[in-house]
Amino acid sequence: MNILFIGDIVGSPGRQVIKELLPGLRKEFNLNFVIANAENAAGGSGITARVSDELFSFGVDVLTSGDHIWKKKEIFEFIEQEERILRPINFPAGAPGRGFGLFKTKDGVKVGVINVNGRVFMEALECPFKRSKEAVEALSKETNIIIVDIHAEATSEKVALGWYLDGKVCAVLGTHTHIQTADEKILFQGSAYLTDAGMTGPYDSVIGRRVENVLERFLTAVPVRFEVASENVQLHGAVLDVDEKTGKARSIVRIQRKLII
Repeated sequence: MNILFIGDIVGSPGRQVIKELLPGLRKEFNLNFVIANAENAAGGSGITARVSDELFSFGVDVLTSGDHIWKKKEIFEFIEQEERILRPINFPAGAPGRGFGLFKTKDGVKVGVINVNGRVFMEALECPFKRSKEAVEALSKETNIIIVDIHAEATSEKVALGWYLDGKVCAVLGTHTHIQTADEKILFQGSAYLTDAGMTGPYDSVIGRRVENVLERFLTAVPVRFEVASENVQLHGAVLDVDEKTGKARSIVRIQRKLII
């Protein structure tokens, strides 16, 4: 089966490029399932019910997130109702929502998805390694097809989680930095790996924000409102070819597609 993983969606430009390009990608790669990181999909930070419904209507099956999941107030209640939105599994007990889930393709194939935050240079949450392993053990009772979104700053932490879960999941795919890496590979025991899937949004920017806003902040150290940029909108991510019986990845292909207006 073929699974598309879409890197961090930033604001309305990121949503628009998914609307325009996902139908073509679905045909090109004969996609069975689509996962997207959407923690910055609403105005560049956070997610709302309207935005998530929009992305689902475009053909995304599951939305993962990260450290910005709580930026919009309404998500606290909505995430309890919408099982297709995941927040990092390693938030402490009592946090709204869920960090992993079991989903089905239109053909009835079960797909497990896990969302976890890193801790290096980020907020100190529970251990991403231990919590991921617990989720894998739970999901593996139902399916061999498990995808992990590791939302983390440090490449070393992402690489380490890839090796830790090698052979236990189909893929460990990184998000958060908004910069796609060129290290896609199949690890020794059959798991696909990519340090960062990149960003789906405006690339003539500083990780999705207007260049002048970010430069002013760096040059003056004065708080500045970061506005979402609008130029050179692209969709970045990776397509996985997975063996349904074994859960091993046959291939991983990075994608970078530009929205032509």
